[in-house]
Amino acid sequence: MNLIPLKSNVRLGVVPTHLKFVGGLVPDENGKVPRNAEGVLLVVDEMKKLTEASKVKISCVQVPYFPGLDEADVAEMVREFRTLDLEVQFILMVGGADPMNPADEDAVVEMLVGGLNAAKKHGIAHVSSTSVEAWMQPGATEKVGDEFEAAVAQNVKVHARAAREFGIEGSGVVAWHIEFLRGGEFQTFTDIGRIWTFVRRANEEVGEPFFKVMVDAAHCGDSVLSISENQTLIAEIAAAGALGIFHASAKTTRGCLSTDDGWIGALLAACAQTGCLEMAFVELFHHEDAALEPLRELDPGHGIDTTDGRSYEEAVLDGLVDVGRRLNNLVNRGMLES
Repeated sequence: MNLIPLKSNVRLGVVPTHLKFVGGLVPDENGKVPRNAEGVLLVVDEMKKLTEASKVKISCVQVPYFPGLDEADVAEMVREFRTLDLEVQFILMVGGADPMNPADEDAVVEMLVGGLNAAKKHGIAHVSSTSVEAWMQPGATEKVGDEFEAAVAQNVKVHARAAREFGIEGSGVVAWHIEFLRGGEFQTFTDIGRIWTFVRRANEEVGEPFFKVMVDAAHCGDSVLSISENQTLIAEIAAAGALGIFHASAKTTRGCLSTDDGWIGALLAACAQTGCLEMAFVELFHHEDAALEPLRELDPGHGIDTTDGRSYEEAVLDGLVDVGRRLNNLVNRGMLES
């Protein structure tokens, strides 16, 4: 359809987490990705529906890359996405190990290098990860002071080692976007300032701005920092060449963007005004995803049905129009280049 022409060069994409991790994105014990009754990969079928129905052009898609994924399924997924004229990006998944624990270093590096090698094999330029801390680790507490410095140093060691063992030069992978999570999901890397401390030092270690800070509006909104504090840090990060992907996602509910309370608009504008914004993704989560039950226990707001009578596909399409209009009007207001 593409009835709304996009005026900027910012690429608009989707993170199809609304499909649910369990039953939609997570592979089975053999590494096979879920398929529909016709044998089509569910995530490919969903992106086909979205690209056909969207009033704005969808340019890219971010999908999780789990260790042990079936190679044939990955190749099929990438091929079919590209048939839809989508740039493919991997989210490198790390499980069963703590990146801040030196005892887990080898295991974390192995998983990261595996994902980076898959990106290289399939010609993928951008990867992302939340690989600085274990997700909802039982008994974990916030690291401050010397413990925080040690956590940063270990993460720098892990990620620089993974980048070197993989081999950045000539790989085709141009950037690795690092995402922090809200308090409760993580205990330590829970705001943009803390993740910037890590990314800045990791870039110093590898000698170039290979690592980027992902600005996820939901996690920024659920952090302890205000909108203005986030805006100040975004400008600083961009000035250092380390501003990464923007996620248009609603704080707390992670559902319809109408539940966002202003964070998406404020932070999208802040990123746009730096002149460094290249990609914005719409990201919704299904409020009944079995994999995210711990999040609903952490905050009941995550379990609210925000679809208001729509399917999740329709809610994502509404989000794409919303972000597309915002980008266009940032151009109209002189805050984003056309």
